[in-house]
Amino acid sequence: MRLQPLPAFEDNYIWTLSDASGRGIVVDPGEAGPVLAAAEDGLTPIALLLTHHHADHIGGVDALLARWPDLPVYAPDDPRIPQATVRAGDGDTVEIAEWRFDVLTMPGHTRSHIAFHGHGHLFSGDTLFSLGCGRMFEGTAAQMLTSLDRLAALPTDTLVCCGHEYSRSNAAFARVVDPDNAALRRREQEILDMRSVPRPTLPVALASELACNPFLRVDTDAVRAAASRQAGTALTDRVDIFAALRRWKDGFRA
Repeated sequence: MRLQPLPAFEDNYIWTLSDASGRGIVVDPGEAGPVLAAAEDGLTPIALLLTHHHADHIGGVDALLARWPDLPVYAPDDPRIPQATVRAGDGDTVEIAEWRFDVLTMPGHTRSHIAFHGHGHLFSGDTLFSLGCGRMFEGTAAQMLTSLDRLAALPTDTLVCCGHEYSRSNAAFARVVDPDNAALRRREQEILDMRSVPRPTLPVALASELACNPFLRVDTDAVRAAASRQAGTALTDRVDIFAALRRWKDGFRA
């Protein structure tokens, strides 16, 4: 299998996963151009997987369907994604040729967000980023934390394929929260080296995120203490810790 992140807009990734013949799935095509260019290089899309309704993740669907009218479109049950041909929900299995993905509901960033997990890959959309997580536009802190907990429980060798190249800015925030984390320091340097070329910082192993991502580490002493200092009060409830951390990140400027 060949995994490829196709850059789109300023910092989006459209993910493709293809076989030796070039047949493959396309995840979150926010614009059609990168996929059409990949098709010129041998990619033959056989399905579209959509994690949520935001335009930078589905904006290219109509143009791709104009080019390949029979493409199945797997998407959450949300009327804001009218192009869906198959509605996918929690516990469903998506089977496309030789690929099989488990669907997980991920409320928080949006109320209907889903993720696809299979073949050692996690297409997490805007729920989990490297060293960060998505903003809560439609969900609550409790929902988002539950979603992240579900992802944290996946096999640690899972490759996280998220929707944006936010790793460098997320690393700057994570280092403020958890400055003594040696694994985080190593990951930040890796990110800086990759972006200087530039190369994508993704995918990244879930094991690395568990060691470095403060939003997956709300139960650690270091993250709890940092969130408490920022909130100006001692926080013990893990949802409160997560909520304080997310508010802090929302206003953070490196």
